[in-house]
Amino acid sequence: MNISIETPHLTLRPWCEADIPALVSGLNDLAVARWLAFVPHPYTVADAENWVRRCRALAEADGPPAACEFAVELKSTRLVIGGVSLNKIDRHAGTAGGGIWIGRAHHGHGYGREAFEAKIRFAFRDLGLTRLVNGYFDGNDASWAMQRKLGYRRVGKVASRSMADGRQTTEHVTMLLRSDWQERQTTG
Repeated sequence: MNISIETPHLTLRPWCEADIPALVSGLNDLAVARWLAFVPHPYTVADAENWVRRCRALAEADGPPAACEFAVELKSTRLVIGGVSLNKIDRHAGTAGGGIWIGRAHHGHGYGREAFEAKIRFAFRDLGLTRLVNGYFDGNDASWAMQRKLGYRRVGKVASRSMADGRQTTEHVTMLLRSDWQERQTTG
């Protein structure tokens, strides 16, 4: 299921082999990787090749997706600037998780929020999900600010570890209900 999503400034699309240099460049930055649970540091070409292979297999699988992993491409330059995930999709329960990363050179332009909003819209409108569960590591105030602006609420905390720098940390679990999102669409 090869899915692409267009936004005003971005294209969210399946990962491909041509994205490997951008993937390595973006995730081999400890300032980015330290906020992601499953990204090692250093992030190598082999890591990127394995990721793209995994994502291609997901995109080409028959039936409803179990996960959608998107490269975030800037329309104006066709440069891959990050990635956004919708994973652990459980259609029976109506739930999914996922995360986002944007390369440091592209922080502060609203691209993360734009990509995350597109993921939310896709999850609720196209897939018919009812609840998204996300999170952020303690200290990642930018992630919490973005999620809060999009209507997420903190619902718990769990002990976690950053693979990139090995530190033990707290992951704040966040949730967005489709009903809350729909209400924000009509009032916002």
